[in-house]
Amino acid sequence: MNPQEGIIEILKKEGTEFLSVMPVGNITRQSTERKLRIIMMRTERFAVGLADGYSRASNGKKIGVFNVQGGAFPVGSEIAQGAVAQAFEDSSPILGIMNGPTLSQLGQNRFDITRQYSGITKWAAYIPESLRIPEFMRRAFTYLRTGRRGPVILECSGGTAGNWVDYDDEKYSYEPVKGWRYQGDPRDVEVAVRALLAAKSPVIYAGQGIFYADACNELVEFAELVQVPVVTTLLAKSVFPEDHPLSVGVSGLPAEHYLGGADTVLGIGESLSPGDFKHYFNGLDKIIIQSDIDERDINTRYKVAHAIVGDAKLIMQQLIEEAKKQAVSRGVRKDEGLLEEIRSLKTKKMEKYKAAIESNEKPINPYRVYWDLMNTIDRKNSVISHDAGNTRDQLRTIYEAIIPRGFIGWGNCSSLGFGLSAAAGAKLAYPERQCMHVAGDASIMYQMGNFEALVREGIAITTIHINNNGFGGYGPGFWGPGHNPETSAVTPFSTLSTSRMAEALGEYAERVDEPDEIVPAIKRAIKVNNSGKPALLEFICSQYPVYDGWMRA
Repeated sequence: MNPQEGIIEILKKEGTEFLSVMPVGNITRQSTERKLRIIMMRTERFAVGLADGYSRASNGKKIGVFNVQGGAFPVGSEIAQGAVAQAFEDSSPILGIMNGPTLSQLGQNRFDITRQYSGITKWAAYIPESLRIPEFMRRAFTYLRTGRRGPVILECSGGTAGNWVDYDDEKYSYEPVKGWRYQGDPRDVEVAVRALLAAKSPVIYAGQGIFYADACNELVEFAELVQVPVVTTLLAKSVFPEDHPLSVGVSGLPAEHYLGGADTVLGIGESLSPGDFKHYFNGLDKIIIQSDIDERDINTRYKVAHAIVGDAKLIMQQLIEEAKKQAVSRGVRKDEGLLEEIRSLKTKKMEKYKAAIESNEKPINPYRVYWDLMNTIDRKNSVISHDAGNTRDQLRTIYEAIIPRGFIGWGNCSSLGFGLSAAAGAKLAYPERQCMHVAGDASIMYQMGNFEALVREGIAITTIHINNNGFGGYGPGFWGPGHNPETSAVTPFSTLSTSRMAEALGEYAERVDEPDEIVPAIKRAIKVNNSGKPALLEFICSQYPVYDGWMRA
């Protein structure tokens, strides 16, 4: 078989279910002939995004693979770069396969993919000859499944197209890569537990490393054992059930109360490195305990008193066993005072939103949409994502996720419009789940052309468009000249009708003006999704301010 066929056969052995592409190429044609599903998005960025959303939703158990143009015509790889950078920033494991230059072209092209991508990938490599394809694919999946996750890019030399290889030959045989992980140093675990149990006001700061280690159950068990409140990062939202008595959320009350007042912080599965959508707390008055899989994340922003390097699941199991040993003398049991304090702070937080979530005003208050959405769908069998801007900042504070990956949060290196990719990827990873994403006026226009791909491929998700007639909510002056100082909105989109646009592209679509129609419209969209068709609901909303930002100290 030729090299492209060999790559496809290896991908199939690795469990690849589809190839996300834009546009078609040699490997795409071989995928069709070799019976590997091809999903062509409308832009390269969304081809990468679909693979990314799929990998995130499945916690890296399934690896999203994309193919765009490269080699002598690198326009696809150039356009895809922003989406790969987002995957790298968020530690999402995706595999990109691109055409490379022929051997005779090496050193002549001004655009070198491996050099260009080396700063935003875990590994970027050029495969010089077809005989080495199995070797490079083994290395790629080793990096994708081991250690801190991240994108891998492979360039397949254009000069190998005519080099046929018998990949069934034992010399070139391929076995799937399982990935490897390791425990923490037992002494580090012992010291960390002792420090945590000795603390007067400890807090657990959980990151998305818990997802990739498949350690959500262990996190719940450990938090209950030591009776410590849990804050999560935005990327880790839903790693800990947010209806749990020890959950204190992502931002605002009570998360800020416990992070700000903690004397000891256990960061687990979390780099504690700077990010636009993370809490920055005063580390000088706290004992910092950090557990992370990447030693490069230790002692970055904060001076770490105790560190445990290794896989979050294995370390959580060690922490649980050690806490059981040490708790025998300490007598750890349910802390009713703490649980009552958390309940009280959650009640106080919701009082702030009461008028907004119950509002019958027109235009519709966006918080009413989020609240009705959360109370209409089956949260035990659904995935919700957001987009950049207001939809992220408002939704994260209202929506309570109760199952792992019931919410896909993101945003630090924002690729505007990614919410659609996250929901579509989640639907491919979990076909039985109801998958939705919430988009604002800016992001919806990035996504629109890709609605056609959803219709064509039968990816039955629902888009919730919060149409507030402009970019709103970031405060006077944020957008510079042309903004409305009272609403912080730029020139309004008075003629925009996304429901009509989506309908023209083949989606089921509704425009909703009445607050009382929010729930019925969501139910109709779910029914449409269950029939295999995507839907868009355009809610005509007010430009309402964002509550509960990130703690900066």
